[in-house]
Amino acid sequence: MAIEITVPELGESVLEATVSRWLKKEGDFVNVGEVLVELETDKVNLEVGAKGAGVLQKIEATEGADVKVGDVLGRIDEKGGDQGAEQKGSGEKASSAPAEARQAEPNREPVAVETKQTEPQAEKEAPSTRNDGQQSERQAPAQISPVAARLARDRNVDISKVAGTGTEGRVTKSDVELYLQRQETTQASEKPVTAEKIAETAPQPAAETPAPDRREERVRMSRRRRTIAQRLLEASQSTAMLTTFNEIDMSAVMDIRKRHNEEFQKRYGVKLGFMSFFVKASIGALRAFPPINAEIAGEEIVFKHYYDIGMAVGSSEGLVVPVVRDADRLSFAEIEQRIKDLVAKTEAGKLSIEDLRGGTFTITNGGVFGSLLSTPILNPPQVGILGLHKIEERPVALNGQVVIRPMMYVALSYDHRIVDGREAVQFLVHIKQALEDPAWMLVGG
Repeated sequence: MAIEITVPELGESVLEATVSRWLKKEGDFVNVGEVLVELETDKVNLEVGAKGAGVLQKIEATEGADVKVGDVLGRIDEKGGDQGAEQKGSGEKASSAPAEARQAEPNREPVAVETKQTEPQAEKEAPSTRNDGQQSERQAPAQISPVAARLARDRNVDISKVAGTGTEGRVTKSDVELYLQRQETTQASEKPVTAEKIAETAPQPAAETPAPDRREERVRMSRRRRTIAQRLLEASQSTAMLTTFNEIDMSAVMDIRKRHNEEFQKRYGVKLGFMSFFVKASIGALRAFPPINAEIAGEEIVFKHYYDIGMAVGSSEGLVVPVVRDADRLSFAEIEQRIKDLVAKTEAGKLSIEDLRGGTFTITNGGVFGSLLSTPILNPPQVGILGLHKIEERPVALNGQVVIRPMMYVALSYDHRIVDGREAVQFLVHIKQALEDPAWMLVGG
């Protein structure tokens, strides 16, 4: 009897996925619960395990294929279970330990392997066995993002030699790219200098100068990148989006952090960052201007009396917006801890659908990348998004004198269909007052 491997429920508003990679090939024996295939959605990556033991009889959806909930990914032949078990006991003892480990730890990320062979099926060959019975492929670190694993396979990179810079040593796409760059530099420097090489590097007549490199490379967009592109386009086409700007003197906040950060970190185990101040200030402004915390549903405006603040986080696999729920009920320390946890899960590729669901207002901080000024794009159905930027010392006029202060430009993009310009401007003024005099958050909200 054949067991169908199907696409599971992917979560709220997620209907499609892309087959990222198969961890097993046709003919492999699999145990109950063993991870067979990774699926990439526009929000998170999911692992699909075996519902029964047997032999992977057929792969229906190959890597790169787009699938929907309920689609058949492949089939497992239960009758081949006995034969597969005998093979495991006699000729494949080297591979049994990893399989048992994965069965005992179903949530563990799949192990990527080095793929240096050039045979057609070598890319999908299990790391533990080959026809000659020798184990010739080294096992790579378990902490590796799917995108990094795909790039490593395409470029024949030994993942075990790549240093991971992500959370808990996770190898990211940028780590693999950096490794490739260093390899190219090393190979170039190790080439012996010959007469021919000297001749090649000597100045050449203009007519003999080689043409510049005009290569082109086409890479399929990931599902997440495609979804980001589609939603940003929809946001610009389906909303009446405008942006207003202001600037904030960050002296008071920086002084508080300087005086209290050490004690704060000892007490709560997390640093006192800027984001908790902006979250608190934004909640006060949202209470003062409810339409910015609302959304449009047909011909109605849905006013929300709760504050789920989305925090835009950039990663090697695309922008995601995890949500800090009920942020109005959290202390500064709790907000900082929630943000820290969400960033760590983003870097490790372990965000859940629940982490990304909903959100009433979004904050995006381009300043961490050095942005001085930008226009953030709305995250529908939300009607407001606050953009933060780089803190830079600038001369400003204060009490009739020119002084140097740490200034930050802030931007509010809003849907003009339900938010007027007056409300948008006053919203930023409210935040400016709260950040330039933090005690005002206690007195005036």
